[in-house]
Amino acid sequence: MNAFINHFLFEFRTGIRNKTLLLMNYLFPLGFYAMMGLIMTGINPLFRETMIPAMSIFAVLAATILGLPDPLVTAREAGIFRNYKINGVPALSILVIPALTTIIHSSVVTMIIVTTAPLFFGAPLPVNWLYFIVTFMLTACACAGLSVLIGVISTSSRMTVLWSQLVFIPSMILGGMMLPFSMLPGAISKIALLLPATHAMNAFRGLAQNLTADFNPIGSLIILLASGVLAFGLAIYLFNWDRRNAAQPGHPLMALLVLLPYVIGIFILS
Repeated sequence: MNAFINHFLFEFRTGIRNKTLLLMNYLFPLGFYAMMGLIMTGINPLFRETMIPAMSIFAVLAATILGLPDPLVTAREAGIFRNYKINGVPALSILVIPALTTIIHSSVVTMIIVTTAPLFFGAPLPVNWLYFIVTFMLTACACAGLSVLIGVISTSSRMTVLWSQLVFIPSMILGGMMLPFSMLPGAISKIALLLPATHAMNAFRGLAQNLTADFNPIGSLIILLASGVLAFGLAIYLFNWDRRNAAQPGHPLMALLVLLPYVIGIFILS
């Protein structure tokens, strides 16, 4: 237990002291939130209705999808994981602790957004706080699981950028944060249903904000939960202590199984 706590505290402090992680965890999401509050509320006043959920999802995406995979790859390539293995640190801790600390950093940013958005931009507070918290935690779990999975299967830092952007950019365009899901064409809306951000925004709208959901919001929560559990399970199974180790626990293409809950959701929810 002491080893787990020390590892947790080390990772938590790293998220603040490391300049790159500080940017992804705090500066980037808060700066984008301030910019969107100043610009989008003037261009589209209806953006205020979903500003808090949208910026909360953005904070999670920035901290997890953009910030979490690269340190895992860097540590593995530097041989740090070999030292962990020698000292008896389990693979579960190596993957779960950074994800957990990242979720805590995202929670702090979300609390700042929830506190300041009504004061500075006139954004309405969530109607149902329980569903807001549940949706946020499941969104963070799904994105963090996907992030550690990207870190596990990526062969280099360049590959983490590629995989991360394949999730982040479509999430920004199709995830319902800037453009409502109802405005997407039929084929594009199917692609959007493969993204955690789409289901998170749908659940926030239908359950936390008392707005009209585009499809079953409870179904979105179930998909986020299933994808998060599946992503962490796949990451642990595919985890390799050292890329120079010839014994691979499984083929990296197995990571595509993380899309299974979303694919099922296309047929059930649409």
